Amino acid sequence: MRDLRLALASAALVMSVLGCGAAVVPQIHNDSDRLNVARRMYDKGDYTLAVEILTPYISSAAGAGDVDQAIYLLGLSHLKAKEWASAEGDFQRLLRDYPESDSAQSAAFRLGEAYFGQSRGPDFEQEFTLKALEQWMAYRRDAPEHWLASESLTRIAECRARLATKLYRTGDLYVKLKEYAPAKIYFKNVMTQYSDTPVYGDAILGMAVADARLGARDTALVILRSLEEEFAGRPLAQKAAETRAMIMKWPAVVKAPKRRAQPNEPPPPGAQPGAGAGINP
Repeated sequence: MRDLRLALASAALVMSVLGCGAAVVPQIHNDSDRLNVARRMYDKGDYTLAVEILTPYISSAAGAGDVDQAIYLLGLSHLKAKEWASAEGDFQRLLRDYPESDSAQSAAFRLGEAYFGQSRGPDFEQEFTLKALEQWMAYRRDAPEHWLASESLTRIAECRARLATKLYRTGDLYVKLKEYAPAKIYFKNVMTQYSDTPVYGDAILGMAVADARLGARDTALVILRSLEEEFAGRPLAQKAAETRAMIMKWPAVVKAPKRRAQPNEPPPPGAQPGAGAGINP
């Protein structure tokens, strides 16, 4: 009885160390069974375990008929585990080595997800956001009937919104630094390139503020008034009204008159020296 109690205690200790949710690699009899087992692990949410099962299979079964499916599943597992760079490599390999695979179009979409996962917020450089945008646009162009095509529109809009927000925040920063001319460049880029994004209206407001600070207050007020009328009852109209009220409190910017230099011409014939016109010795 004492030995039995010791055995039970030891088993309990092992379970407490491993944890009740500790993953156990299922028994795999041969390489051909690995893909099926990896699928089961993926469906259960054991993505790390699926990666461990698939990696040796892909290395040893390069000529197998289902190796493309294994690479795609490996990429999905890396995506779920948020191992974005590894997923990128998997999907690129599939598209490069197996372009005729049934999984190729899905891999093209998932490659965009791998890029976007490596991107950072609007306050940082947007290299991977641009890569994701280009990838999803290419996928949409090449596979308009694919089952993920409609979702790609949502992801494209998400990328464009992030890029527009990056431009807007840079313009807003220049306004805070009182560098209004550079601010207008960023606001204009939002207005011309990203008019379909949520920050389009904010860019118009920013442009009005910059214009007012640069001396075009009347023009800014007209634009803001038109926004209030066009978007009446919506948040943008309220922002425009608040911005207009703020600008009206600012003193008008008076531009200094331009200095006109006296024309540098020879004196007319017969002019007395020192007459004040033209070139004098």
